[in-house]
Amino acid sequence: MKTKNSTPWVAPLDALPASLRPIVAMQEKHFGSVLNPTRWWGRFPYLFWLVALFVGFLERRRSGIDPVVRSLVMTRVSQQCCCEFCIDANSLRLAERSGSMDKVLAVANWREETLFTPEEQAALAYADAMTATPPLISDALKAELKGHFDDKTLTELTALIAFQNLSARFNAALDIPAQGLCVNQPGKQPHV
Repeated sequence: MKTKNSTPWVAPLDALPASLRPIVAMQEKHFGSVLNPTRWWGRFPYLFWLVALFVGFLERRRSGIDPVVRSLVMTRVSQQCCCEFCIDANSLRLAERSGSMDKVLAVANWREETLFTPEEQAALAYADAMTATPPLISDALKAELKGHFDDKTLTELTALIAFQNLSARFNAALDIPAQGLCVNQPGKQPHV
């Protein structure tokens, strides 16, 4: 894993295309600054818009997947891919959605922890199995997943995990750094 002070080998953009102004404005309003990956994705604004629309759909309020489960699998894939930015951003969202840092601090060792529901454990096992190269989805895991999710929700969960793999691998490969969004210290709340 790279060090926290490593310099990205592909430089981020200083100036972003005007076509990304709506995304930039939303990021600045919500996070106080432009999110780091935007400065790399900005080289391909139309592709970035497609990616943003895709993740927006997966993160919609009417998703068939519980928001905490979505954040758990996104955080876990981020950890598996060693994506510093994704771990930071997805840990923040998990802390916000679960109401504490407990699951954020436990997700790396989820198999040994007792605070995850059977549905969350199945989703985390699926995230681990899908993130392996090649994906290793056992018949036992398939049966476990079918006990918690219907086919439509399983398809959406698969898309979410696949998307997070794309995002985490893109960011990790380009050494996109964390942004300090989620304070991972006992007694401190996540920074919003």
